[in-house]
Amino acid sequence: MPSKAYLSAIINKKNTLTFDDFNFESSLLEGLYSMGYKTPTPIQQQAIPVITDNKDLIACAQTGTGKTAAYLLPIINHILHAPTRHLNTLIIAPTRELVVQIDQQIDGMGYFCSVGSMSIYGGSDGMTWEKQKHALKEGVDIVVATPGRLISLLQAGDINFEHLQHLVLDEADRMLDMGFFDDIKAIISYLPKKRQTILFSATMPPKMRLLAKEISNDPEQINIAISKPAAGIVQQAYLVFDNQKEALIKSILKNDDYQSVIIFSSTKENVKLLEKTLRSVDGSIKAFHSDLEQPEREEIMRDFKAKKLRILIGTDILSRGIDVDGISLVVNYDAPGDPEDYIHRIGRTARASKAGVAITFINQYDQQKFGRIEALMGYDVTKMPLPEGLGVGPVYDPHAVVKKPSKFGSKPKGRFNQKDRKR
Repeated sequence: MPSKAYLSAIINKKNTLTFDDFNFESSLLEGLYSMGYKTPTPIQQQAIPVITDNKDLIACAQTGTGKTAAYLLPIINHILHAPTRHLNTLIIAPTRELVVQIDQQIDGMGYFCSVGSMSIYGGSDGMTWEKQKHALKEGVDIVVATPGRLISLLQAGDINFEHLQHLVLDEADRMLDMGFFDDIKAIISYLPKKRQTILFSATMPPKMRLLAKEISNDPEQINIAISKPAAGIVQQAYLVFDNQKEALIKSILKNDDYQSVIIFSSTKENVKLLEKTLRSVDGSIKAFHSDLEQPEREEIMRDFKAKKLRILIGTDILSRGIDVDGISLVVNYDAPGDPEDYIHRIGRTARASKAGVAITFINQYDQQKFGRIEALMGYDVTKMPLPEGLGVGPVYDPHAVVKKPSKFGSKPKGRFNQKDRKR
């Protein structure tokens, strides 16, 4: 197996690594090249030697950097060298969509070397549950799972992790954002202490560092999380009042250059309403949200990837782990509350060195949010004039504090009714 020093020498000698330099099994390389992989990305160059050396790893890397292959390739290669085959690796990811995507990548890479995987996630029927249990008992090399369904199977005694060699937490920060901190710790209590732990995260908040310290052993650290959008993304913003947004989005979608569009809205309810509103502009549109059954969600994603569907509307569930090439436009119908979420959202376009457009609607209440986004990136996003006939939008002042009025109204200060006193 190549050491980091060996690979550094290669980089110094020829300025670039190829996948051949990692000494992977020929069958794995065949699957890799058949999927269109050419040269390793920076995260792959740094992470593969660490994982190959069986060291714990904490890697800060955003979606779109090639992080999935960075851990899958050395793990699959390790499985191919194992004297006996057991359930070798557990990969935990926050959403069903990302679990399916990882499972598909394993299928592609492992096609020529017979490495098997099983995706485990909730929202399926009883038949799927039984199929998952059967596959686990028959034996599989890699399990890719969401935390909720995995805990159910563990509590039922349907998984034996006695021989587990690798634990991977993919998009760990996202799992913590979704409230899975205790679930992850519960899952880890079922795993052998002697294992390799690999943690990938786009950000490293304090709670993330706490988890990493608890579950890993003297980990190496890699940081390739550059909070900057890809150079090929043309970023624009419109200053709008909420009652102007509908007319503006309809105007933008009339542009036929935008053949593949993702629209982000703040809530599931808004996503559903927006789908109904925009059907009059384009019938090739679907809302993607958690109320849909899993087969519906999978069908929508297949159609969108195959370009049978022009417009996809969703919440931030779409901003991570959805790998679709050729998206020409991303619209933030509601400005994201976190700068990192903005980077992830607009990162759906301009992938694989292609160009794309990202447009954000900024109302009077979201200007401070957008100011933080611009501060993180280190530059201002171009503010576009509203189309003729839409009127005038709010003035941009990201330093002003403008609070949303309470939908319940407000009580006069210092006065309480009888119910308040009883509380």
